Amino acid sequence: MTKKINKILRLAIHVIEHIIATMTVAVLLALLGFEIFKMFTQEGYFLAADTFLRNMLTIVVGLEFARMLINLTPANTLEVLIVAISRHVIINHEDYIGNIACVLCIAGLFAIRKFLISRKEEKKEDTNDNINK
Repeated sequence: MTKKINKILRLAIHVIEHIIATMTVAVLLALLGFEIFKMFTQEGYFLAADTFLRNMLTIVVGLEFARMLINLTPANTLEVLIVAISRHVIINHEDYIGNIACVLCIAGLFAIRKFLISRKEEKKEDTNDNINK
């Protein structure tokens, strides 16, 4: 009986994760459409490249997050962190000590991916990505 309840709960959680991921993608697509609309209607939009980069990279981080929810693996989680930290470096480039710390964090995440995540798990992730495509 307990195994059956566990299976039902896992399935429910999986369905909820997919619903959240779908809602996230829908909102991000709406934001992308709104951003494209602003590009063509707002005068001087491209004069503020920081705003454009901030908005686009936020959408990219959101898409990576949705992908992570759909296929929750340690490798996908590391990718989300790498993208989020990279966004921080690109957007907040005034603080050089913070940028150095972010670059070191990214290097650490790559090291974690290389040395702590097994090849078998990475192949599993690649297989899941190919199935989803």
